[in-house]
Amino acid sequence: MEPNLNLQEINVIKEKAIEMAFEFGPVLLKAIILLVIGRQVIKFLTRLLSNALEKYEIDPSLSTFFKSFLSAVLWVVLLISVATTLGMQMASFVAILGAAGLAVGLALQGSLSNFAGGVLILVFKPFRVGDTIETQGQLGSVESIDILYTKIRIFDNRVVTVPNGALANNMIINLSQKPTRRVEMKVGVAYGTNLKKTRQVILDTLKKDERIHEDPAPVVYFTNFGDSSLDLTIRCWVDAADLWPVYWDNMEAINEAFEANDITIPFPQRDVHHFYPEGKK
Repeated sequence: MEPNLNLQEINVIKEKAIEMAFEFGPVLLKAIILLVIGRQVIKFLTRLLSNALEKYEIDPSLSTFFKSFLSAVLWVVLLISVATTLGMQMASFVAILGAAGLAVGLALQGSLSNFAGGVLILVFKPFRVGDTIETQGQLGSVESIDILYTKIRIFDNRVVTVPNGALANNMIINLSQKPTRRVEMKVGVAYGTNLKKTRQVILDTLKKDERIHEDPAPVVYFTNFGDSSLDLTIRCWVDAADLWPVYWDNMEAINEAFEANDITIPFPQRDVHHFYPEGKK
């Protein structure tokens, strides 16, 4: 009798399984279809928003942020819809989501700080995508501003990912915000050099460079009596993009002009005085 009883139990379990399959199978299939279609809809809406932002020439910083935010919101809506389709009560799901959100919020305080920092960056715009900035000991070009992080490409082509919270709460030097920049060069000439002649030689050299602005005009100041030289500071204004090329080119041109006009750039030197005791050579 025992084998027959086991067979009966197996048949009951099989019938229950078939019954549950017919009962929950369509619901599960519907949820899977909803998840697949919803995923494609999210991609479509994100792409649609991207095209709209590009069409109306919205700031790339805002564009990246809006796309990331829209994608996150749509995924939350999709997951709620899938859970509801599977038979989970909305009130229960919201309660679970709220409790989970509180736990996640406590665990991810840093991420929430980064999110708030990203919002502040986009609202107050201390920098934008494409700007060259200096922050957190890094100098480079801003590649993207996402929900939580900002990516900066430094000049050796490495990409540094900086949390938005750190950026929003620390000093940022924006090198691209203004259209013009001041170039500052320092040179030293030997003691006894005619400073008026030297100043004129430098100004004549700078006039040959069309990238240097005439207003404000270039200036040359005598700034210090150095240990071995008379120190001069040269200042001129250029377009922001020309700053370093103008600096490098004119430092070389000034050196050549000094050589042509017999103006000496001294080496560091010291005078040593040796005193002998009386009666000794």
